[in-house]
Amino acid sequence: MNTRRALAFIFCTVTLDILALGVMIPVLPGIVLGFMDGDTAGAAEVFGVFATVWGLMQVLFSPLLGALSDRFGRRPVILISCLGLGLDYIFMAVAPSLLLLFVGRVISGITAATISTSFAYIADVTTTDNRAKAFGIVGMAFGAGFVLGRGRDAPCSPVC
Repeated sequence: MNTRRALAFIFCTVTLDILALGVMIPVLPGIVLGFMDGDTAGAAEVFGVFATVWGLMQVLFSPLLGALSDRFGRRPVILISCLGLGLDYIFMAVAPSLLLLFVGRVISGITAATISTSFAYIADVTTTDNRAKAFGIVGMAFGAGFVLGRGRDAPCSPVC
């Protein structure tokens, strides 16, 4: 695969990973509040647990995904992680209970840990002269994913 296509692939992947965080911030509190029958304090507590578990899953599974990507290749691990993020979006859309919504956030946290794999992929496909530029493009993907996830006119949730 040529470097340009590899960078486009990584850009899209990192954008989707950060989009998962950007979507969670304005949308998930409203969904949780709906399950809590308007109990704002309880919803804020549950949302805090969801956010904490999401980040914890990233910390715990990032080394595992890195090891898997070393063994089976970067692309397959990144593609499977994208599938996991898609599953979380489905869970957020159709979850009939807080438990299933929580399962979706756990899956999302585990599979959003592809950032380190993406950095390794960039290091694999770029020359040392172009590596800083490629990492800058990944930084741009972070910003784009967060902005796209938050949305321009997204109202603040009742919890924040």
